[in-house]
Amino acid sequence: MPTFPARLLSDGERIVVSTRTHPKALVLPALVLVVTLGAAGWLTTLGSGDAGKVLHWVVWLVAAAVLVWWVLVPLVSWLTTTYTFTSRRFIKRSGFIAKMGRTIPLNRISGVDFEIGVVDRLFGCGTLVVSDASEQGRVELHDIPRVEQVQLLVSDELHRLAGGDDRNDDGS
Repeated sequence: MPTFPARLLSDGERIVVSTRTHPKALVLPALVLVVTLGAAGWLTTLGSGDAGKVLHWVVWLVAAAVLVWWVLVPLVSWLTTTYTFTSRRFIKRSGFIAKMGRTIPLNRISGVDFEIGVVDRLFGCGTLVVSDASEQGRVELHDIPRVEQVQLLVSDELHRLAGGDDRNDDGS
């Protein structure tokens, strides 16, 4: 579970939940890795002599480009993108060298919903939909592990922030 740097929290702010996309997002890159290495290995067995050497170089250069674009980039993106809800805000951070972030104060969030498809149910993840009062309107966080638990934690924090008192809440 990723952790949000404590130095970036305000005084009195605490982390409610911090997560990243489910590892299911790496299934396609893993498949591309296996297929690319297999195909490149097989293609290098073709050809002989000087033409074979040129073929080997071309095959491995193309394989390297495919691996960087379809395996390395998604892996780095997965490793460096986090979603954090604190007691005051929602923070999406991404990037390795150049960082990007989006922050939404919790008091501007009007709703937190989730959607779970058939494949998501198999992997134990889903889409968390954060609705706010901004121009963008909503943020969809795909493949969030244990999305129902995350939604519950965030909803409880929103309720607490709004001054709700669970002891007297009869659900109506």
